[in-house]
Amino acid sequence: MLIENIALFRSIASLGTLSATARQMGVPVMTVSRRLASLESEVRVRLFHRTSRSVSLTPEGEAFLPYAISLLETHDAALAALAAGDSGLQGVLKVTAPNLIGRSIIVPALTRLMADNPLLKVDLTLTDGIVDLAGTGLDLAIRVSPLNSSELIATRLASNPRVLCAAPDYIRRFGKPAVVADLVGHPCLTLHGIPSWPFHIGEELRWIRVNGPFTANSIEAVRAACLDGAGLAVMTYWDVKECLQQGCLERIEMKDAELPELGIWGVYPTRRQIPPRTRAVMDAIKAQLVQHET
Repeated sequence: MLIENIALFRSIASLGTLSATARQMGVPVMTVSRRLASLESEVRVRLFHRTSRSVSLTPEGEAFLPYAISLLETHDAALAALAAGDSGLQGVLKVTAPNLIGRSIIVPALTRLMADNPLLKVDLTLTDGIVDLAGTGLDLAIRVSPLNSSELIATRLASNPRVLCAAPDYIRRFGKPAVVADLVGHPCLTLHGIPSWPFHIGEELRWIRVNGPFTANSIEAVRAACLDGAGLAVMTYWDVKECLQQGCLERIEMKDAELPELGIWGVYPTRRQIPPRTRAVMDAIKAQLVQHET
């Protein structure tokens, strides 16, 4: 059974069409179809239901998929381990991370690791959105939000408290909210799709809906508006750490509530073994976070 055909099967299952798989592999659709037929002939079952527009796994295909993934991961881990024994880490690692943390923490960690491992290559995507690891072929995602998929595993790399803050000029002009109810009188700067802020009030976690003149799809844009004195914002510690240290932003503490803490996680697809280069990247990022925590 060719490992290349096993990889082809996983790609088709992930992408949902033969044509998308062909584009990803850079081969004709006929080649994909022929190799799939060869695999099905070898395992003696039909792995996909086919229509003119898409394919879907048969019950046999669904049963085969986890074994195929495990086989590919074991194959990759074995090759990586052999390679690492001779010449350090190598190969391409696809990583995604939030914009601000990506620029300040992830990029320096990656460049140092690559300097020590000349054969290691990194393909980094910076975005504040949640990227589908399976559908995009990513190896590792650095995230600040909890997991929403049982098909992924997360390793906590650092704590990351939420921070309510404002620019000193804004506070001089409008003052600080002292309790949660005071937020009604302040313009609040928010991310798209998150019109409420979470607070621990007593024993209860409550999401308080806020209002304001500015919302954006980027935490970088929210921070910029906050720095310009446009209003209050809830961001994470690592997004505003330098601003707080330099006095560009001030932390605001509520008398009757606390913001729940987030974290920074390394998120990767479920696997029995983490490839050495993925583990090495997470260790490098964790070390960078520890170095710059205070």
